Amino acid sequence: MDETQLETQRQPVPRVDDGERGTALAFLSFARECVLKKVDGLREDDLRRRLVVSDTTLLGLVQHLTDGERYWFGHVLTGAPEHADVDFSMVVPEDVEPDAVLAAYRAAIATSDAQLARVALDDHTPVPHDDGRPRTVRWVVAHMTSEVARHAGHADILREQVDRVTGR
Repeated sequence: MDETQLETQRQPVPRVDDGERGTALAFLSFARECVLKKVDGLREDDLRRRLVVSDTTLLGLVQHLTDGERYWFGHVLTGAPEHADVDFSMVVPEDVEPDAVLAAYRAAIATSDAQLARVALDDHTPVPHDDGRPRTVRWVVAHMTSEVARHAGHADILREQVDRVTGR
């Protein structure tokens, strides 16, 4: 087996440094793009392949992140009740097509970005956190950026196990 790693997915970090909001949203977008890059060009069996002890798969990570977008930006940020009870599952049912999961993630990102465009970082969320206190939009953006970045790292490792492709 060829031990060469293919670094074909290097994504440059954002160069945006024009204020807190622009920088924060650029890094959130960067983390999302890194996740989408990790699943690009893979066959369905590779997207669904379990490579770790848990149920985590590349496709499952995308589904989980879709739920995160819907919960944090759809429910917590706006108060919309329809996303209050997402399950954050990493298991994608066999009858759900990968293209549908990826389209749902892209749609959730677009919706989240539209919701973020209507609020200021200092605004408070209408839905309190589990300690009963509302959070600022700034906190939600920082939380989601760290969540997406953490899962992008998981996706990077899973992708490397699938076909030895590396890069952020």
